[in-house]
Amino acid sequence: MINRVDLAVIMPQAKAANIERFWAHLNSAMEEFLINSPARQAAFLAQIGHESGQLRYVEELASGQDYDIGNKARRLGNTPQDDDDGERYKGRGLIQITGTDNYRACGEALGLDLLTNPELLELPENACRSAAWFWWSRGLNQLADGGNFERITRKINGGLTGQADRLVLWQRAKEQLT
Repeated sequence: MINRVDLAVIMPQAKAANIERFWAHLNSAMEEFLINSPARQAAFLAQIGHESGQLRYVEELASGQDYDIGNKARRLGNTPQDDDDGERYKGRGLIQITGTDNYRACGEALGLDLLTNPELLELPENACRSAAWFWWSRGLNQLADGGNFERITRKINGGLTGQADRLVLWQRAKEQLT
């Protein structure tokens, strides 16, 4: 179990109100999805720290229109005839669940109707559970056990965008949690 001080040290730009808002839900979600060792927790917190701007954002800042066109839309399960899929299913939650297919799978796993109500991922409990579900569903616990942080980033981001920031958060989390 992580405490509020751990979160504040790992994510120093997080406001106290946001730490309070997410702390208990993060612990519950990590327990539910077996993010239960210092190695797993450090990697998970580093990734969600980057993806959420250190607990500031549970909705992607961009409009999501980029997810309506081309290969990116198809990879996410967004359909060209539904020209608002990109905006409707843009990144939400602490790990930024994105795209129709991911919303469908996440909703089924968590018992939420995310296709009708995508904004449910903005609620603190769902933001945390969706991040932990995504982590677990992609086998990221095993990658964290092996210290393969680059592969974790690629599975979350599709590339290495923001890797320098993620690494700083990871180092801080490893030092705080071990």
